[in-house]
Amino acid sequence: QNDGQCFQDSPNCPKRSTCVCRSCYYGDRCQFSTSEFGLSLDAILAYHIIPNVNIIHQTFIVKLSLSITILFIFIGVINDILSFITFKNKKVREMSCGIYLFGSSITTLLTMILFGLKYFIYLSSQMSILSNQSFFKIQCHSLDFLLQICLNMNQWFNACVALERAITVIQGIQFNKKKNKKLAKKMLIILFFFIILTSIHDPIYRRLFEEEENDNDEMKRIWCIVTYPSNLQIYNRILNTFHFFVPFLINFISSIILITKTSDQQSHLHQNRSYQDMLWEKIREH
Repeated sequence: QNDGQCFQDSPNCPKRSTCVCRSCYYGDRCQFSTSEFGLSLDAILAYHIIPNVNIIHQTFIVKLSLSITILFIFIGVINDILSFITFKNKKVREMSCGIYLFGSSITTLLTMILFGLKYFIYLSSQMSILSNQSFFKIQCHSLDFLLQICLNMNQWFNACVALERAITVIQGIQFNKKKNKKLAKKMLIILFFFIILTSIHDPIYRRLFEEEENDNDEMKRIWCIVTYPSNLQIYNRILNTFHFFVPFLINFISSIILITKTSDQQSHLHQNRSYQDMLWEKIREH
């Protein structure tokens, strides 16, 4: 797959074969790619997991990843629950920023739960603890899709918070709290459907792939892979770029506006201090 070249040990009655993959591809049949924005669990752990072997006898990398994941999820879930309780308060949600932060606390908590499920299902499937094909198929089509939605929504919510703070500083006393609160609720719904629509192609092109190690039926690995046609690959990369860079730019520009505007306001209040001094002070704060 993916223009890999495979070689056999004999032209007449081959018993073994090996594949040489192009750059950014790996796997016994070159079925996996590391050319996107991030590395999947497959790319990170991949062949470090030994099939049909319990966790005690797994490799050091697998044990280390399990320990880090458990600690990461434990701390993350506690932090996200506390954030959810904080932003659930009606007084906090009277401001549009509070609504975005409340939405962010929900998506962050869901991201942590989904990541935990994905990791433990992946580990169990590679260790051959789980073997239900129907279950694997359902989680293959759903978990990555839901995880992608939560991650993208969280990025956009954070961008909305930054933008809202910048608008508040620009408008000052003319800032309409009630109007912006209604707008924030509409934005939550718009973002939710927009992100689903721009991610809906992912589960459609996902499939399970079984790999036998060295032609050994007992050493099977089950992979959840996504294979896009060439045109859809370009479309997917454009969308990934959009969902990553646009919220980043909104955050960056909003931060500049916030720093410069507050520095300007402070310099008018404290006329004994220069604008440059106030600006550097705000930059250090942020």
